[in-house]
Amino acid sequence: MNRKTDLVCLGAIAGAWGVKGDVRLKSFCADPGAIADYAPLVSDDGRTFEIRLLKPVSGAYAAKLSGVQTREEAQALKGTRLYAPRDRLPDLPDDEFYHADLIGLAVFDAGGAELGRIKAVMDHGAGDFLEIARPGAPVVLVPFTRDVVPTVDLSSGRVVVDLPEGLV
Repeated sequence: MNRKTDLVCLGAIAGAWGVKGDVRLKSFCADPGAIADYAPLVSDDGRTFEIRLLKPVSGAYAAKLSGVQTREEAQALKGTRLYAPRDRLPDLPDDEFYHADLIGLAVFDAGGAELGRIKAVMDHGAGDFLEIARPGAPVVLVPFTRDVVPTVDLSSGRVVVDLPEGLV
């Protein structure tokens, strides 16, 4: 299985929660509580986990993971990313994208000049931003809106941005 194309990161363990081996689980799903629906999830090192959400806690969920019995085991998992096979995820409408599909795409301006590649997709609460890594230049963040990013062509591996004046 090719992790880049066959698995999609749905969450990460933010550390231990409580003293009985429960974890603080950060969900990257549009509906954060849906993360458990895609279990079992797999980690980068190949371990698989069943998930039972216990309750919402400050931007995450308290959760029980299969095989994790102690606080120390839970804390040792801090930073572990959890993935689901792409074929378990729903198909998206034409104007929605999984972040994993955008990372690495080439970015071009409206005139056809290559600007760089998408390094990350970030959401700080005011909507998504594309982090564009540019060779020999500082990274630039652009709002991921239809006005600024009018074209996303996954099949050709490229996006077109119409940069606001003065952004670069």
